[in-house]
Amino acid sequence: MSKSRVAIICGGKSSEHEISCVSANGILNAIDRNKFEPVLIGITKSGKWLLLPDDSNFSIVNGALPTVPESGIEVSITSLGLVAGGKQLAIDVAFPVLHGPYGEDGTIQGLFEMIGIKYVGSGVLASAVSMDKSYAKPIFASAGLSVAAGIVVTSKNFELPSNLTFPLFVKPARSGSSRGTTKVKQKSDLASAVEHALSFDTKVIIEQAVVGKEIECAVLQADGKITASEVGQISISSKFEFYDFQAKYLDNSMELIVPADLPAGVQSKIQQAAIAAFNAAGCEGLARVDFFYSTQGEIIINEINTMPGFTPTSVYPKLIEKNGINYQELISKLITTAQTRSASITR
Repeated sequence: MSKSRVAIICGGKSSEHEISCVSANGILNAIDRNKFEPVLIGITKSGKWLLLPDDSNFSIVNGALPTVPESGIEVSITSLGLVAGGKQLAIDVAFPVLHGPYGEDGTIQGLFEMIGIKYVGSGVLASAVSMDKSYAKPIFASAGLSVAAGIVVTSKNFELPSNLTFPLFVKPARSGSSRGTTKVKQKSDLASAVEHALSFDTKVIIEQAVVGKEIECAVLQADGKITASEVGQISISSKFEFYDFQAKYLDNSMELIVPADLPAGVQSKIQQAAIAAFNAAGCEGLARVDFFYSTQGEIIINEINTMPGFTPTSVYPKLIEKNGINYQELISKLITTAQTRSASITR
């Protein structure tokens, strides 16, 4: 049986370029080369598509994050698929390990649909909706899930409704990895937090901070079924106000506690809520669903990530591993799921 050629696509123009490279490194090192032939494609920060050697090393060295080099063999996108150096790359499946805008927001998914390449993860609409928290929240609410109270603003001129009380979170509607997010404890800091978030996005969400535990659940669609992982709790060092970019990637201060310390019966309710969110947004393949478990005992959905961090030590693979599926098997299952799906236009 011939091996499937899998394009691992990383980098991109978003602020999560470097994390995407680290995720791709993990997949490149772990992919089952008896079944799959990886083809590494890097998208530079300026947006060039380059064919990279499949022994590229994108690990974090001494705290320095990796980036896609600006020079290499350029990849062309044609009606016949992807071409580099005058040769067809003959890609069977794309694994876009792109986080944030241009990768997780439906744009690259639309490109794959147009050129007829099957791909890992959610389709165009589910990706776009999940990326934009201002659209995702009403969809979750209509599916019966609890969301934090909040408003959407597009400039510094807004009225704060009386039902919102400090502390508040101010965040870009469509950014990931907590970039541009601020926890605001008093009114005098609100305008500058909104201005900061507006530098990342034209739309900003101001929402009630939930006092409680940060909970994550991984959802996997494979072998014809959708399953939720054991539930994990994010524990961060007290020097961080919240789980921000520094705490997530650079400081090693985050600890994932699995199973989360929750009262009896709550884990299964969170798992059901994670699958409900996955289905409500129309997700496919994989998603990490983030919740708060409030001190009042409420399960509040925060967001859904359709292409979560994918290094071997990322939360998503670690949670799936608790279900008895190791990192290499997870990669294989996601590629197989992508190969068996029909084109979304005809679905």
